Amino acid sequence: MSSFRLPPPAAFSAAAVATVVGFGGTVALVVQAGQAMGAAPPQIISMTTALCLGIALPGALLSWRLKMPVVMAWSTPGAALLAASTLSLGWATAVGAFVMAGLMMALTGLIPALGRLAERIPAAVASAMLAGVLLPFCLKLFLVFPTDLALATGLLAVFLIMRRLAPAWALPAVLAAAFAVLAARSQVALPEGTSLFGTLSPVMPAFDWKAAISLALPLYLVTLASQNLPGLVVLRAAGYAPPAGKLIFWGGLASTVLAPFGAHGVNLAAITAAICTGPEAHPDPERRWTVGVVYGLFYLAVALFAAPLAGLFITMPSGALAAITGLALIAPLTGSLNSMLERPMDREAAVLTFAATASGLALFGVGSAFWGLMIGFLALAARRWIPGKG
Repeated sequence: MSSFRLPPPAAFSAAAVATVVGFGGTVALVVQAGQAMGAAPPQIISMTTALCLGIALPGALLSWRLKMPVVMAWSTPGAALLAASTLSLGWATAVGAFVMAGLMMALTGLIPALGRLAERIPAAVASAMLAGVLLPFCLKLFLVFPTDLALATGLLAVFLIMRRLAPAWALPAVLAAAFAVLAARSQVALPEGTSLFGTLSPVMPAFDWKAAISLALPLYLVTLASQNLPGLVVLRAAGYAPPAGKLIFWGGLASTVLAPFGAHGVNLAAITAAICTGPEAHPDPERRWTVGVVYGLFYLAVALFAAPLAGLFITMPSGALAAITGLALIAPLTGSLNSMLERPMDREAAVLTFAATASGLALFGVGSAFWGLMIGFLALAARRWIPGKG
């Protein structure tokens, strides 16, 4: 068995870039998700700490055991789903939904038949639901312009320039620019009583059927389709043979265990995984697993200082938070739109799913993500089962 030797400098730089991109790019969205679910600042700090621990420990251990760079992440589309919710179910009920979503993910990895069934989820409908969740956040970016033209214009300019010059650093550059402007305006602060180190604040989960349908099921589906399955594809593209069931199971188990502390979803990474799984990260494929260990150690350090890191976003002006979040979700929205329209035969169902989800429709206390999925599935069923001319 291979022993651990000090990785080359490229491994540390790749892991560092992936950590900055993964955490800095979407932590604003995680904060918004916690706020939308009714979490108090200490609970949002716990949420961030738990997610970073869920990324760090399972990823490092799986990388070491499987001898491949297993890069974990929090569920960005899941955070967007939570932040878009208008149901006001309460933090304990949200935590109950996190537990249910984690259990469903763990069962998917544990039972091969469920894994095969999950892979048959129509990509067009799953992508359309995700696009519908993401669209309102991207639209809010442009609603900042009338109230703070200088900030919104400046951040958009930084984003566009960096996307051309150094795409991986576009979002960290946007963050740096935003904090520079806010610091100049004396708008950078921490919540009162914020400690230096991350903390964990457990909450007793409350289980509710509305939360199960509106949050847990869509959270499970969007995380599986938009994070875990693409994460497996990234590993295969790098020349590895990832044990899909095992990786999905451990991500689901980590989510379930950490859910009472606020972790909404831990899963395989896709975008940041691409940074850590190629030859640029480590020239030797058989030693590249060490990059996954280093990445885990970096996230362990982020978890240690999660309180001030999350606190900066908790107190950030709403316009700045909306602008950063909107820019962070441009790339995921682009990918989702492309995927939902890829198959001409499924486009009508996809557009219906997209429109219903983005509308914010809520019926019987159940949110739009669920209704978008149902409408999409009905449209696909009608096209396949009812004879017609079109």
